[in-house]
Amino acid sequence: MDRPRTRYARSGDLNIAYQVVGEGPFDLVFVPGLITNVELAWEEEHWASFLERLASFSRLILFDRRGVGLSDRVAGVTTLEERTDDVRAVLDAVRSERAAFFGSGDAGAMFSLFAATYPERTTALVLFSTQPRWKRADDYPWGFDDDQSRRWVEEPEARFSDPSYVREVAMMVATSIVDDDALIDWHVRTWKLSGASPGAVAAHRRTNLEIDIRAILPTIRVPALVVQRTGERVVPREVGAYVADRIPGAEYVEVPGIDYLPWFGDSDAVLEVVERFLARVWQERAWEDAEPDRVLTTVLFTDIVDSTAKAAELGDRVWRELLTEHHTVVRRQIARFRGVEIDTAGDGSFATFDGPARAIRCACSIVDAACDLGVELRAGLHTGECETIEGKVGGIAVHLGARVASSAAPGEVLVSSTVRDLVAGSGLVFGDRGVHELKGIPGEWHLYAAQL
Repeated sequence: MDRPRTRYARSGDLNIAYQVVGEGPFDLVFVPGLITNVELAWEEEHWASFLERLASFSRLILFDRRGVGLSDRVAGVTTLEERTDDVRAVLDAVRSERAAFFGSGDAGAMFSLFAATYPERTTALVLFSTQPRWKRADDYPWGFDDDQSRRWVEEPEARFSDPSYVREVAMMVATSIVDDDALIDWHVRTWKLSGASPGAVAAHRRTNLEIDIRAILPTIRVPALVVQRTGERVVPREVGAYVADRIPGAEYVEVPGIDYLPWFGDSDAVLEVVERFLARVWQERAWEDAEPDRVLTTVLFTDIVDSTAKAAELGDRVWRELLTEHHTVVRRQIARFRGVEIDTAGDGSFATFDGPARAIRCACSIVDAACDLGVELRAGLHTGECETIEGKVGGIAVHLGARVASSAAPGEVLVSSTVRDLVAGSGLVFGDRGVHELKGIPGEWHLYAAQL
């Protein structure tokens, strides 16, 4: 197969390198790990053969993440929200209305968030060796402990592109190639040419340790397949079963093997399962009969603190003028951060966003702008599954967002733990506000105060 031409999609101010290969009946997006380059991938026979097989039954879309490979460099780290923005930009560039996504490793989190947020653009989701979170927790025993987390972040800076370190990594992610010196040398070269510097890899790993997508798995409403190798060590088979169990209707398939990277080992076993699943989904075309009525959304509520007392102090005419200014400020900020105004009436506002970091920044901007008007606001945010009904949204996530807002102190932007877990790497700062019981909402909820 001839090497495909590399083109560029515009995502905000950045250029994202992508390739399209194959002429299959449906679009399939595949993104490998951080250490990648869409041009170099075709030089290694295992990798190239894997991509050729994917392209044999689909129109395959590949791209380098922002900051690595042939895509533009970035300052700092890339958030999960920005990664999904890049997915959408590439789809728009290749004029793909709907695509299937094959997420391997940490790309699985990116595609999971995209599928939950944009079900109308998602044909199906395939996850291979995907960790919903990388760090161990009381209710998640499979992640890294504190010492392992520290070493995972520090080692790239100390030993990046060192052949001995690459070999150690290979023993974990591609055990079947550890005795192939030529292949190890090729991977050392790839690390150097990927554009992922030691500091960038460390920062990327540090961000991944803060991400937790467990709360969004139940909101994925597209056909999903979770594939797991039985002897793999980076992501144990129990994790694959855990992920599949939390995605409604997901299929779970185990295949023999020990490699974390799907293009090493018996890749045909993986590809056969993926091809059968995607072919069936495409043949059934269930999306033609039912447009999605549930999506993952970040809801934002704001209201003026002590509005009744403020109205009495100012009088009816001045209060009405102030409310008009308030509504203008709120609407301006919602539009600025790509939100959708659902309701701005009385002394409060309600808006939705397709990205939690944008929603937080919008909330902080609204609160700051209100101070200039001489009023104090409180704001609350939650990310969850919302029902969409004739342009309106409803469901428990909406009620939860409203309850979070009512728990906020004057001038405070309060968020749920779900929101915080999805904005790792954003530079936002959070203060722990403890565990709360929210009126009418089952369970206890950990809340955090957000700051720019």
